[in-house]
Amino acid sequence: MSNFWLFKTEPRSYSYDQLERDGSAVWDGVRNNLALMHLRAMKSSDRVMIYHSGAVKEIVGLARLTSKAYPDPKLTDPKLVVVDLSPIGRLPKPIPLAEVKGEPALQDLALVRMTRLSVMPVTAAQWERLLAMSGSTQAKPA
Repeated sequence: MSNFWLFKTEPRSYSYDQLERDGSAVWDGVRNNLALMHLRAMKSSDRVMIYHSGAVKEIVGLARLTSKAYPDPKLTDPKLVVVDLSPIGRLPKPIPLAEVKGEPALQDLALVRMTRLSVMPVTAAQWERLLAMSGSTQAKPA
């Protein structure tokens, strides 16, 4: 069974468009202990929503993990881990943060409660609701 996640990125640093151009990416740069704990819980085939932070503040696309967490090969600290992911596709309609915050079914989503966290879990029910808000025809969570 897949798990669901949300990754935040500043589009000036690394955007969903860049992920699509690259075809895959190593998701690195995570330093927060809770976010690192979430990375360590991930497995290959888990699905991810990509959220653009900064001026935009909206969920823009879907991705799939292609690896479980492993030590960042650029660093010597084994506590700092990365994952690999590839794009699935852009959402038909981006979901602005204001809409997420205004949706009663999403009040427990970490994006609403822990605004600075860069990597967070999403429940299957939250995932389905977010897909519906985007107008996506993606299959329901497995």
